[in-house]
Amino acid sequence: MDTAQVIVLALVQGILEFLPVSSSGHLILVPALAGWDDQGLAFDIAVHFGTLLAVIAYFRRDLLEMVTSFFSPRCFESALSWAVIWGSVPLAVVGWLMAEQVAGDLRSPMIIAVTTGVFGLLLWVADYFTNGKRSERDLHWISAVLIGFGQALALVPGVSRSGITMTVAMALGLSREGAARFSFLLAIPALGISAGWQFVQFLGDPEPVLWGTLAVAVLVSAATAFLTIRLFLGLIRRMGMLVFALYRLILAGLIFYIFV
Repeated sequence: MDTAQVIVLALVQGILEFLPVSSSGHLILVPALAGWDDQGLAFDIAVHFGTLLAVIAYFRRDLLEMVTSFFSPRCFESALSWAVIWGSVPLAVVGWLMAEQVAGDLRSPMIIAVTTGVFGLLLWVADYFTNGKRSERDLHWISAVLIGFGQALALVPGVSRSGITMTVAMALGLSREGAARFSFLLAIPALGISAGWQFVQFLGDPEPVLWGTLAVAVLVSAATAFLTIRLFLGLIRRMGMLVFALYRLILAGLIFYIFV
């Protein structure tokens, strides 16, 4: 991979990991349009690690409060800690049971086109027909598990992890901002699980590693992801989800036209 390819794909991952528009749809479309080869497993690990660093850095104060108050039953931060834990269980279980299908059978352009479009519409429906007022700190553990099952569904490429978790959260009564914040907090264990699983696969079939290239991928994806989180949370209350739903429909049409 040359430097331009690394920077472009790291930008795509960093920006789109936390927007409800399906990063997998773009990561199949961009290399195909540019005529690039597959970026390889080491690159995937690097950009996932970069986006993980970004979300940890952005929510560092929240995470510190959640950790220090974990065993305090009357504390909101403790309840939020447990909500993140409960919300992460379905992804770990389903990911372990369906690892082979996720890595192979489900990565067809047809599936990505359909899921990108359908779940984009569901995102708009949840936003338009609900008017939630609750924050992420008001979540019951059952609601957290339901959002977690939505996150597990995002193992199917094109669904969008951030998109489906925000969709379910808004349907359960969270505000746009509350849904986005909980989605981003759920990304921390999700990205950790993903990077860890990819690293295990990498150790089983190692490939040549260009450490300078990977360092660029980590830095670019981390910086762009941090800025994306900041801008998205600042705009989402006023902007709504319609623009993302429309964008996903256009993206689905492009994928279908080019690959199917």
